[in-house]
Amino acid sequence: MDTFIKFTNQSQGRDRIFRATQYACALSKYLLRNSSGRKELVAKLKSLESNMSAGRKLFRLGNTVNSIEAAKRTMQLSDPVLCLFLTVANINRALYFICDNVLWARSVGLINDINKDRWSLNASRYYLLSLVMGLTRDVYVISQLVVQRTRDKHFQQRLNRHLSDSPEVAEVVIPQLDAFLFLVFESLKTHPAVALDMLKNICDLFIPLDRLGIYQSNAGVVGFCGLISSLLGIVTLIQPNLKIKP
Repeated sequence: MDTFIKFTNQSQGRDRIFRATQYACALSKYLLRNSSGRKELVAKLKSLESNMSAGRKLFRLGNTVNSIEAAKRTMQLSDPVLCLFLTVANINRALYFICDNVLWARSVGLINDINKDRWSLNASRYYLLSLVMGLTRDVYVISQLVVQRTRDKHFQQRLNRHLSDSPEVAEVVIPQLDAFLFLVFESLKTHPAVALDMLKNICDLFIPLDRLGIYQSNAGVVGFCGLISSLLGIVTLIQPNLKIKP
């Protein structure tokens, strides 16, 4: 099992490169959609985007096992809140990958008697739920960091100094809100992994929201958000210290 998980983890790097390329193509295609002299380029971008999507589905064949193993690990966490959010997130990710694998099998002709639209909608629902759980975890972690900051006497002195040095802020912002925003900013500045994970989850959130029709944007927004989240995923893969734990 460890060998299999190690192998699929290596394929995740290629998946993220493919994902960044896919959404870069989607964004470029949207920006060039009204350019009459770029129709051939747009067609090539559309083809490349489709190929990247198909390649990613192949790389993700083993991710269901990874998500199940991750759910088993998060069930052992001592913090009950993190245990709940992360376990539910991983279970939904596993269900998403199952749907994704079924859609891949249909696309290559291994199975035919399934409703593609229904399976695609179910995949987006599971993906959305996993992202919501991930964002909830991020908010919970930030709240814990803020509480720790408020108990730090040295930081309290910095906060008071910040409020006294910025009297003009009090004229437009409620002092309590200014203090809270300062606490959040300082907490995220010293814990960049949390900030990156939250930004990545927010960007990813636009993808299933658009597919499910809950919040419809456009292909440009989806392409841009997908590209940003993909680049953040590559950064956390290259620099593991920037990946949130657990």
